[in-house]
Parts: sequence; C-alpha cells; structure tokens
Amino acid sequence: MTGPVVELAAADAVTVTVPASSANLGPGYDSVGLGLDLRDTYAVRVTSEPGLVVDLQGQGAQRLPRDDSSLLARALRTAMEACGLGWLEELRQRGLGLHLTYGCEIPMSAGLGSSAAAGVGGFALGFALARQGELTSEDRALVNTHAGILEGHPDNSSASVYGGLTVSWMPSPQAVRTARLTVHEDVAPLVVVPVGSKLSTRTARAVLPPHIAHADAARQASRSALLIHALTTDPTFLLDATQDWLHQEYRREAYPTSMAAVDLLRAQGHAAVVSGAGPTVLVLTRRAVVDTIAAEVKTWGREWKLLRPAVASEGVRVV
Repeated sequence: MTGPVVELAAADAVTVTVPASSANLGPGYDSVGLGLDLRDTYAVRVTSEPGLVVDLQGQGAQRLPRDDSSLLARALRTAMEACGLGWLEELRQRGLGLHLTYGCEIPMSAGLGSSAAAGVGGFALGFALARQGELTSEDRALVNTHAGILEGHPDNSSASVYGGLTVSWMPSPQAVRTARLTVHEDVAPLVVVPVGSKLSTRTARAVLPPHIAHADAARQASRSALLIHALTTDPTFLLDATQDWLHQEYRREAYPTSMAAVDLLRAQGHAAVVSGAGPTVLVLTRRAVVDTIAAEVKTWGREWKLLRPAVASEGVRVV
C-alpha cells in the first residue's frame, strides 16, 4: 500500500458494505462469480479502551466468535498490520482498542459467499481506516488479492470486491487477477435457499474426484465460454451455458433436495444451478419470466426461502 497512512486516534471509524456472491454459475468452477445486492455491513471504531469488543447483529451472527479469531477480524488485522497501524497489542500500548460490528444479512453456509464477504469486509475496513475512510482503486486491488488468497479461490471474493460479473484467476499462489464485466440488463437472478440446510465449502469440495474425463473437460470449457456471452450479450443462451460436468453431479448426494430443484427447473427450461458450494439454488433467468418462476417456487412450501436480489452494480463500498 502506498500513499498517506494516518495515525489512529479514538473515535476514528469506518463502515463498509459487502455484497453476497454466487460462484461457478454452472461451468465456471472456481473462476466465475456474480455479485448479488444482498449486503453484509461491517464497522470498526477505534476506542480509548484497549482490547477488542465485538458486536454481532443479524441472522446467524451469534454463531460467530467474539474474539479476533473470526475471518473478519483476521482480515482486518492483516490489513492494519500491512498499513503499519499494528494490532491489539500495539494499539494497547497507545491506550487504544477496537470495537468491531457485524451486520449479517447474507445467509451463512448457504453458498452465497458469506465467508468471502467477511474477508473482503475485513481487508476493506483496514485499508479504509488507514486512509481516513477512503478506499482507492489500488486498495481495492489489494483487497481482491488478499481475499482471494485467504479463500484459496477468488470466484466469490472478487465478485464481492467489484460487483457485477467477474472472471478471476491466480497466475501464482500469491496473485489474483480479475476481469469485471457488466451483466446484460435482461438477466434477472432468483435465489432459492433451502431453509435449515447448511453445507460447508470444505465438505462440498471433499466429495469431488481428483481427476475427470478429458471429454468432460472439453464440454465444460465450451459452456464456460458460452456462459460469459450469455450473461453479458445474449441471455437466450443461459440454459445451455449453465450446463456443468465438473462439480454438481459429484455433489448430488451432499444436497439431494437442491439438485432435485435444479433438475425440475432445468426440465422446465430455466437456467438453474447450485450456487457456489450449495445448498442454495440460483436461477439465472430473464425479466419477462422471473415473476412466473418466483410464483412457482412459492408453491414449494416453507422449506424454501425465495430471495430476489438484483445483480450488484458495485462491490464493497465505504458508507
């Protein structure tokens, strides 16, 4: 990080909001992400009382740790130390502490990038705190790199950093690059969350085979390329563009209810996929039919929660 870095004082504070994300979108495994305008809000305030106070708000927040072991706190620490601000012990020596607030709206362990959002939020808080509330484009690139490395795959985190449609890759284990694309105005996402069903990314990744057939890789490559065209230029290709051979079928036993919903919707001609590691189902549809699909999903009963977030036009932002 370059540029002016401030000396912290009590009452210095920053708040950021971070959008949810859906990764993979079918064939774009570990590389393609979509920002969704369902946002977590994170805040940090410098206090005159040494130590860390954590305030947890929103759905699922009480499951989070109240110390500096959380993903948000670890990311914040990395950013603050990178900026020369130090962490709790260094702040204590100056008679200062931190008050960290979580405002959770993104469902946790649901495949909507809640952990990636926390990482992005923590890094953004740290860099913005060092600049008195400003987050520069250079800082945003650093957030993208740090968050992608922390996650191990940048698909969710890059979508939370930049919003819109992102294609990301890691040219080395310590580098993340992202192309940010604008989604076609006719694309309308629907998010269908199975109530009470949770699945960790680690569990979902553990069932994947170490190797796949060359023919499947070839088919996957063609659909992944088509996916970008469908989402940015011609949504009529969305059903074909979201076909996957790399991960969803291998995970069917991990979320059978979600896959049954995907099968049903795709049989009706709708581009349904499992969002990220699941179990949430994402439907990438067009504005003309989105209300019809939403009405059908509502007939499925209380076992499903329907969300209709817009595509996030921007990523993490200081508020």
